[in-house]
Amino acid sequence: MFTGIIEQTGTLVSLKETGGVRRITVEAKGLAGRLREGDSLGVSGVCLTALDVDPTLFHADLAQETLDRTSLGALKPGAKVNLELPTAAGSPLGGHIVQGHVDGCGTMAALDPVIPPADPAFSKETTDWTLKVKVPENVRPWMVHKGSVAVEGISLTIADFDGETISIAILPLTYWRTNLHTLSPGAPMNVEADVLVKLAHAQLLAEKKPALDLTEAWLVATGF
Repeated sequence: MFTGIIEQTGTLVSLKETGGVRRITVEAKGLAGRLREGDSLGVSGVCLTALDVDPTLFHADLAQETLDRTSLGALKPGAKVNLELPTAAGSPLGGHIVQGHVDGCGTMAALDPVIPPADPAFSKETTDWTLKVKVPENVRPWMVHKGSVAVEGISLTIADFDGETISIAILPLTYWRTNLHTLSPGAPMNVEADVLVKLAHAQLLAEKKPALDLTEAWLVATGF
């Protein structure tokens, strides 16, 4: 389990076919040295298993489900990815419960500074940003105003949702510490809905009973 608090970014070194699977290699100085073979970690919101670890690099194999549902298979060498190690039991839950099970791939619609560049007060280093992400249709029922969502593995809060696109306030620290500052509109983004919202939604659907349709035909058919 993760919390969506990104520890650092890594750099994609390569993405190759290896024995019938797609294997990624990521440079992650500092974090890679803390990994052991078989450890889990979050890579831009996707839970992967570390392989062939050394002090600066790790590798991971991508299952077909991962290739179909996330953006990882489309990344190019040099791309920045967000990295997070699993949350240890008893640690503070700084963000929200993130499983690393991406629900779908959304699209960055916009990432704009709150203070327009033409404003004398504008500073790219200190301004807040507004991120807009068009979420895939299967994820939309779980988007809740002021609810949590993981985008590229980052724990974020939904400020607005128009039925198709979520709007999110991004602090300068988040903008610069994650891969957001390297992305442009049109970029694919991994989206994971809050698991608590998904569970609540599933429970409501299970409990929902069809409404009784009191028509004349139904009354006649049942002997009234």
